Amino acid sequence: MKRFECRCGGRVFFENTRCLSCEADLGFDPTTLRMATSTGADDSSFDNGYRVCRNKVDFDNCNWLLRSDSSDQYCVSCQLNRTIPHLNSGNNLVRWATLEREKRRLLYSLLDIGLPVKSKARGWPDGLAFDFIEDQRSNPAVLEPFITTGHLDGVITINVAEADQLYRLQMRLKLGEVYRTVLGHFRHESGHYYFNLLVGDHNIDAFRHVFGNETTDYTRALDVYYGMRSTTGWESNFISAYASSHPLEDWAETWAHYLLIWDSLETACTEQNLEAPRHVDDIIDQWIDTAIHFNQTARSLGLDDPYPFVINEAIRNKLRFVDGVVREERTRT
Repeated sequence: MKRFECRCGGRVFFENTRCLSCEADLGFDPTTLRMATSTGADDSSFDNGYRVCRNKVDFDNCNWLLRSDSSDQYCVSCQLNRTIPHLNSGNNLVRWATLEREKRRLLYSLLDIGLPVKSKARGWPDGLAFDFIEDQRSNPAVLEPFITTGHLDGVITINVAEADQLYRLQMRLKLGEVYRTVLGHFRHESGHYYFNLLVGDHNIDAFRHVFGNETTDYTRALDVYYGMRSTTGWESNFISAYASSHPLEDWAETWAHYLLIWDSLETACTEQNLEAPRHVDDIIDQWIDTAIHFNQTARSLGLDDPYPFVINEAIRNKLRFVDGVVREERTRT
């Protein structure tokens, strides 16, 4: 994440809606990836001909902007929503705010690295959409008995309960995971979406050489993985235990880590006034040093490691592949 500033020169952050220095209203411009400042005449009008999203007006749940002359009511992030939870139920308004905040951070990363973000609702056959749905485990009043976070045909589904910290902790312990975050879900599922766009038929042979044969029976592979209840020996070839379940999950887990590294290293370099490296191996090397710093600092605070992963040569090679297809897409667009 880059450093942002208000028009007055005061430092502001990605989630901010108001500058603490001059009290001007703020909004994020997804076309320039910068914060914009209200003109002052109207808190819905911003520099360079932008206005606030409808979800900011109705729910105070968005700080992204859209062109003033646009016929849309919603920003490019909120346009991707196909289903949102019932906001008059329980604490769903708070949950939804969490989901939207983490979705916007995902989209920032995708836009920052130059990937296309197209809305399925705008008629793109290969577009993206989001369903935020709760099930009867967290709300007995809804129809759906069981909702699984996942991806299918460009639609990313997130179980609304994932926005609850206690639920995530319970699931992390139940599944033996060392890391489970809302943003991590978004990053992982976006990997499944971008697999078809970036790998497709033109990169499939190279993909299989690195990750394995993606046509292996997916359902059976996951049944075997979850049926084992404990996995060993995955550390030498996979970034996580779940990545060992199937080549497509290996890709999605590696993709999620690529986005994590990109965003986190950009943040770290920005805070230290350093220029981020450009070559993938330099990026990985600097990230490893940065992650060690994060982990050691957390331990000094009595906290668990924020990055409990190890990047060896096998995983580095997979990250190289992800970086290669991203750069290839960027040169096409």
